[in-house]
Amino acid sequence: MADPTPAVAAAIEGELRLLDPAVRTTPAFFEELLHPEFHEFGASGRRWDRTSLLAAITADDAPPPRALTTSPMRGTQLADDVVHLTFDTESGGRRTHRSSLWLRTDRGWLLYFHQGTPFTD
Repeated sequence: MADPTPAVAAAIEGELRLLDPAVRTTPAFFEELLHPEFHEFGASGRRWDRTSLLAAITADDAPPPRALTTSPMRGTQLADDVVHLTFDTESGGRRTHRSSLWLRTDRGWLLYFHQGTPFTD
C-alpha cells in the first residue's frame, strides 16, 4: 500500500488524537478538533452535534472513556480539502465500523462528520 497523502496522514493524526483518553477528557483539546458544524450518527443510534457531544463529555456524570483498539485506518483524499477515513474499533467486546469526514479549514484539519455502526462476525 502506498504511503498516505499528507492530507490523509493529517486526518489520521487527528482521528487518533480524538481517540486518546487524555483528549476525550479535556474539552478544550477535544473541541479544537471538531468542525463548528460537526455532526455524528453514533454507534448507539443517537444523533450528536458539536454542542451536545461537548456537553456529554463534560457532564458531571460522564463515564470515563473506554480503552479502544483500532484497526489500521484507511483514508481517501476526496478533494484538496476533504478526507474520508474508515476503520474499526473494539471496546469491551463491542465492535464498531467507523467512518469520518475531515475538512481542511483555516484552523487546520477538523472532524466534520462521524458515523459508528456496530457489527458482529
